[in-house]
Amino acid sequence: MNLEEKQLKSEYLYKGKIINLRRDEALLPNGTTALREVVEHPGGVCVAALTDKNEVLMVKQFRYPYSEVILEIPAGKRDHKDENPLECGIRELKEETGATAKNLFFLGKLYPSPGYVGEIIWMYGATDLSFGDTCPDEDEFLDVEKIPLETLVEKIMSGEIKDAKTQTAVLKLKYLRDKGEI
Repeated sequence: MNLEEKQLKSEYLYKGKIINLRRDEALLPNGTTALREVVEHPGGVCVAALTDKNEVLMVKQFRYPYSEVILEIPAGKRDHKDENPLECGIRELKEETGATAKNLFFLGKLYPSPGYVGEIIWMYGATDLSFGDTCPDEDEFLDVEKIPLETLVEKIMSGEIKDAKTQTAVLKLKYLRDKGEI
């Protein structure tokens, strides 16, 4: 069965600094049409950085949409849709934690909510870390923590860590570490 939908019309409802919102009319596989609302986003990166003591670098920060402080791995938005994700990951790790890694490796792409958001998050792992000063963005306030990998997995499994990119990247990192690949 053909599952593809074809865009017939598109209208921007909002264009912002971080996201755009558009409403499309789409032709469905059965020949009927439907409205689709799409949030456009340039994408982002996250880095699950593992210290030589098997601790993961984490950041605590207030996340406005949820009105709560969230514990998550370092992450950030690409400056533009053509920015190299690896370079963005290197920048975000340094800005938020002060860490640089000799070994960065790709953990895959994450579609955070494919029903309406076009965002892609590129996930990376990092090892062989060295530390310097942090340099967060001027509107970014966060605390850095180091949490043992096993403890972090327990926090994910108990539901304490709610952030999807953190759950996915950390579990992939643990899988690779358990297999002896990192």
